[in-house]
Amino acid sequence: MKIAEIRELSDKELLERIDADVTAYEQKVLNHSISPMDNPAQIRLDRRSIARLKTELRRRELIKK
Repeated sequence: MKIAEIRELSDKELLERIDADVTAYEQKVLNHSISPMDNPAQIRLDRRSIARLKTELRRRELIKK
């Protein structure tokens, strides 16, 4: 997900997206430990996407102060 798309989300949508992505990420890590994925780089991309979402949420918190 691109930064421009992330910035268009509301705070509530952002939190929901973070929760959903973290759950999906944890499931991928668990599945990868049981049987290797075809594309293990996807785990890294998911982790970075979650970090982008959390960074935008934190940026909004700091702006509101």
